[in-house]
Amino acid sequence: MIFSIIIPTYNEEEYLPVLLESIKNQDFDDYEIIVADANSKDKTREIAEEYGCVVVEGGLPAVGRNNGAKVAKGDYLLFLDSDLKLTEDYLRNVLYEFRMEKLGIAITQMEPMSNKVEDKLFHDFANYFMIGVEKIKPHGAGCYGIISRRELHEECNGFDESLTFGEDTDYIERLAKKEPFRVLRNAKIGVSTRRLEEEGIETLIRQYGKSTVNDFLGKRTDAGELDYNFDHGKERLTKSRFENLEKRTEQINEIKDNYDNTRNRINAIRTSVKSQHRRRNKKIVFYCVCGEGMGHAIRTGVIVDRIKDKYDVYLFSSDRAYEYLKSKFDNVYEIGGFNTVYINNKVNNLKTLSEAIKRNPTNIKVGYENLYKKARQLKPDVIVTDFEIYATMVSKLRDIPLISLDNIHMITQTKIDYPKDQIGEMLKAKGVIKTYVVNPKIHILTSFFYPKIKPRKHAVIYPPIIREDILKLKPRKGKHIVVYQTSRESERLVRKLKALKNEQFIVYGFNKDELDGNLTYKSFNEDEFYDDLASAKAVICNGGFTFISEAIHLKKPIYSVPAIGNFEQTLNGFYVQKLGYGEYHKVMSAKRVANFLKRLPKYQTKLNKVKKTNNDGIVRELIYRIEKYSL
Repeated sequence: MIFSIIIPTYNEEEYLPVLLESIKNQDFDDYEIIVADANSKDKTREIAEEYGCVVVEGGLPAVGRNNGAKVAKGDYLLFLDSDLKLTEDYLRNVLYEFRMEKLGIAITQMEPMSNKVEDKLFHDFANYFMIGVEKIKPHGAGCYGIISRRELHEECNGFDESLTFGEDTDYIERLAKKEPFRVLRNAKIGVSTRRLEEEGIETLIRQYGKSTVNDFLGKRTDAGELDYNFDHGKERLTKSRFENLEKRTEQINEIKDNYDNTRNRINAIRTSVKSQHRRRNKKIVFYCVCGEGMGHAIRTGVIVDRIKDKYDVYLFSSDRAYEYLKSKFDNVYEIGGFNTVYINNKVNNLKTLSEAIKRNPTNIKVGYENLYKKARQLKPDVIVTDFEIYATMVSKLRDIPLISLDNIHMITQTKIDYPKDQIGEMLKAKGVIKTYVVNPKIHILTSFFYPKIKPRKHAVIYPPIIREDILKLKPRKGKHIVVYQTSRESERLVRKLKALKNEQFIVYGFNKDELDGNLTYKSFNEDEFYDDLASAKAVICNGGFTFISEAIHLKKPIYSVPAIGNFEQTLNGFYVQKLGYGEYHKVMSAKRVANFLKRLPKYQTKLNKVKKTNNDGIVRELIYRIEKYSL
């Protein structure tokens, strides 16, 4: 279970149904609701039970919250007051940002359930203040949505039940010493203005002003000092004269003024930067794509199709990737690129280097003309790179936030397993990869295997990006095997399959249509390719990430022959075998393929357990990062 929602109550029959109904209406259902009731005299308990809540004994707020947490089953505890109302997608937004920022404790911003201007201003100021001091003094006035990891709550012994006021801020401060804290930016919660109406804004400012100053001075405030009434069937607490109130008020005003001045200076700088941008309704995103192979281009096409209505996207790539993207989108520009040279299905490092040196002057000129100049002209808000080398250069030269989205950085950002005889190739690959993308704000990784991210690496992993047309396919088991090779050097290997006369092979990647015994060569046609792939009983390929990912999605056993010397392909083939989805071999032989085909039921059993995914998560992640890092 993800969320345990804990609500302390006392005589809340008027407000509790509003909150419970707003929880029920969320487009999210992985939660439980625990109501900690302090012996209510009205119908509060009956209402909670009607909504299917778990009801436990409560008391003062700290007692109720702790009692609720003791029976909680969720990974995350969400503490709410009873007079709140969840906004649309509140739970989903909370969970998303909490996980993305790797938090241990967080609070949400407030949105008054009132149309009065003064109510809105009061709550806006409270939000601004909490955000402004979150790194200095984690703070939360009122339990307007406190989220914590259950293990962290237990480690810190929950709320301090000896405190009669400010137990929420004390809780936040203690947990924030252990794990990161943040005021969530994308989740706001509807807040009742009943206390504003009952006690007046001046009284609340005095109460919270004094308690906040005391918090900053390292003191705890008692409810008796503030004339604060919990109304739990007890007499009203003794009224204080608020000694030295004027001095305290001046202190809180000084904090506010310093915060306002700092915020104004930051806004002035931002305004100055933004004034250099042309007036526009949408943010501008430069998306730079490696031109080698089609995998980078294919997944970029999927992502850009999902974000192009929200942003003005400009695409930059080379070679076949450029041609592919140009056929699908506007604002696609050609830049220079580097390609690996293969001879006999093996990477030729010397030839690759000599070709790179030969092409480098032209590449730099074209890259400068079409990327740097466009960046200077359009002033993009962010650059996204799918392993494209010039994106890093332009990002650094123009001081534009850089986001990396690819599968290749699994090699540098995670604790991968790999064949031990490949350590030299692994180290060489790491060296090259680190020169392509330098210090992005975040590595968004896409992968069909999920090793742990290395310590101190700023990265997240999502399932592979799958073309929408592939997602729509209904896989079925035919009699043929699809062979997918993109290097002409591989044609000699494919001909070995002619020895398996009882098997039918449909071969893609050589741009020809012909019949050669049991080999049917086909030029690439999307509709026909999709149908052949969906109905194949197995696939034979190199170690290309995109094709392997699509084959896994369609639950097709895989025979992988990675290009020799291409560590990324070797890694993909290695994990295909490690996860039981098929086999990887350094060479292709008819005998090995025949043995592979005999073992298809074993691989099919493993593949049938693979959960289906879609692209929603990684698209949401990218949009979140664009918004966060944009100027």
